Formats: sequence, structure tokens, C-alpha cells
Amino acid sequence: MTTRYATIIENEDGQEIVSTIGQFEGGPPRVRSGTVEQVADGVVIGMVRGGPLNAIDGWGFPVGSTGGEGRADTIAKAGAKVHRTAKAAKIARTKPAKPAPEQPSEEQPIEDVA
Repeated sequence: MTTRYATIIENEDGQEIVSTIGQFEGGPPRVRSGTVEQVADGVVIGMVRGGPLNAIDGWGFPVGSTGGEGRADTIAKAGAKVHRTAKAAKIARTKPAKPAPEQPSEEQPIEDVA
């Protein structure tokens, strides 16, 4: 069975911040700096201990942050959507245009008035 662990570091203000998260079998991994502790599902990188926004199991985002909406995976998904849209537009520009159907001539025949 795997267990979810987070590496916790302190910023200049002394706040504890989730730096990395991983799934491990057995005990927690050894790290060079910071501490490691088991965290619940839903705790993500960037959360601080006691943060009030999107709080899960004692971890949340600090006041004034964008919370979960500003996470890297959300930004990456938005970027991927933009990439797909741009790629589709590029493909549309490179495809040869279909010939337009023939339009009837707009010239009207002149009728003889006698």
C-alpha cells in the first residue's frame, strides 16, 4: 500500500509550505532539506499549514492567494487548451480552400421592348 508524503519547508516568515508531494511504499523518503510528513489526498504544493483557502486536513492556501485556481496544473490545462486551439487554427489555414459553388451570373438579359 502506498502512502502520500509531503516535503515541508519554511519560508522567510516561518510559515510551513508544502514543497513536494509523492506516493511511497513503506516509510517516508529521506530528504536533504525540510521535513517529511504524511498528508491527506487533496493537499497540494503551495499550501501552508493553517491556510484558510481550500483548506484540507490543516493545510490551505494563504489569504490573498488565488487558491486552487492558481495551481500549476490548472494553468497547464489552460495552456494546453490554447495550444490545441492554435494548432487547429493553423491546420485550418494550411488546408486548401474548397472551391466555391458557381454563382449564377448577376447580369440580367436586356429585353426588347417593342
